[in-house]
Amino acid sequence: MKRDAWWMDRVPGRMKQAFQRIEAHMTASQIMVTGFALAIFAGGILLSMPFCNADGHWLRFIDALFTACSAVCVTGLVTIVPATQFTLTGKVILLILIQLGGLGIIACTMGTFLILRKQITIRSRVMIQDSYDLHSMTGIVILLRYVIRGTFFVEGCGAVLYAVRFIPQYGLLRGLWYALFHAISAFCNAGIDILGETSLQQYVADPYINVVTILIIVVSGLGFLVWKDLMLAASRLYHREYPLCRVIQKLKLHTKLALVMTVSLVAIGTVGIFCMEYSNPRTLGGMPVGEKWLAAMFQSVTTRTAGFFTIPQDRFLPQSQLLSCILMFIGGSPGGTAGGIKTTTIAILYLTCWSVLKGTEDTECFRRRMPAANVRTAFSVLTVAGTAVLTGTMLILVLEHTGLIPAFYEVVSAVGTVGLTAGLTPVLTTAGKLVIIVLMYMGRLSPVTLALLFASRYKKHGKGRKLPEERIMVG
Repeated sequence: MKRDAWWMDRVPGRMKQAFQRIEAHMTASQIMVTGFALAIFAGGILLSMPFCNADGHWLRFIDALFTACSAVCVTGLVTIVPATQFTLTGKVILLILIQLGGLGIIACTMGTFLILRKQITIRSRVMIQDSYDLHSMTGIVILLRYVIRGTFFVEGCGAVLYAVRFIPQYGLLRGLWYALFHAISAFCNAGIDILGETSLQQYVADPYINVVTILIIVVSGLGFLVWKDLMLAASRLYHREYPLCRVIQKLKLHTKLALVMTVSLVAIGTVGIFCMEYSNPRTLGGMPVGEKWLAAMFQSVTTRTAGFFTIPQDRFLPQSQLLSCILMFIGGSPGGTAGGIKTTTIAILYLTCWSVLKGTEDTECFRRRMPAANVRTAFSVLTVAGTAVLTGTMLILVLEHTGLIPAFYEVVSAVGTVGLTAGLTPVLTTAGKLVIIVLMYMGRLSPVTLALLFASRYKKHGKGRKLPEERIMVG
């Protein structure tokens, strides 16, 4: 009894102190990098165990690790078929990993503190500020509550909407389980399903499932800060504080850019896929015109890091696959569950190019001037992500001896945390799987987080300095 008492009293206290000392010397970026890595490794161990696998045997650790990484990084690429590979326990663990990856390590940890009514320290508030790239700590706890409640509300609504179709098809209990799993997977932009190898292919002509899935993906891809701004605008309209035009003017620049880019990219993708695949008998060729538009829109939306598919990706023409790669690389908007370099990043890049062509000094949009720091960050994100895609593609080409398009498609899907595959992922070698794991991990952390990780070390050693300026020739 004394030994038990010593264990219960001393060890947890010492572990807590050790974790506090480690936390005191780590930045938010370092905690995210470490937290995601630990979650992936722990998830890999659990998913490899016999009780998680339907055949009662150990799953190869590389496949379990790949699946855990895909879930935590909300990517969707899998080397096995989750529907048949895992038991109910394994699928529950998979769902927990998806939810953890969708909300983020820091948000989940702080959310637990809120549920337990624990006080959130100043350092914890700083970490939340860094993880959501906020300008100040004002209202951080309120924002965190909003994020958690909003997430569960949208996932709950999605589950109810899915249940309307799944319960009559699969029965009450299985229908509810399928509805919950796919609502969370769609909201977190994970793209992992438990329907089988064909994902949502059986619903390619079903407007209801298509529209519900599209709405969940688009809403989650806008980002939590856009939600908050739109809710404030709706409140102003409801209470008639301002007319509609004034309410639109008072939207934040981030919200306007996210909405414009989202609508534009969905429209461009839909029209592009529709036109290029119109006569392709392997995809849209044999469908009525209405179903063609529906399938084209779903493809356009799901490439924004969602990962579900109604048409196998290897059936698309090369030009359609290239368009899908562009959409996957851009991804969704910041502050949400989507991946990619983000809509606002590509908007800043094009606006900066336009300002150079016009001969203006500042990057402007909607009568607002963007800070130079935003422009530098956007170019850094593009450079890091582009380098990762090119390097990953070359490695896959060397290791897998496959074609350029399948390798490029798989790598962009991993870096953008999309999860769509052109058929290469299930047949990857161990070396190829490790490359994709690293790319998914990098994609989930985002180039900004990785840059901040190294930048913090740079500043910590006091090496930041300003040197004499000298111009060079460009272009």
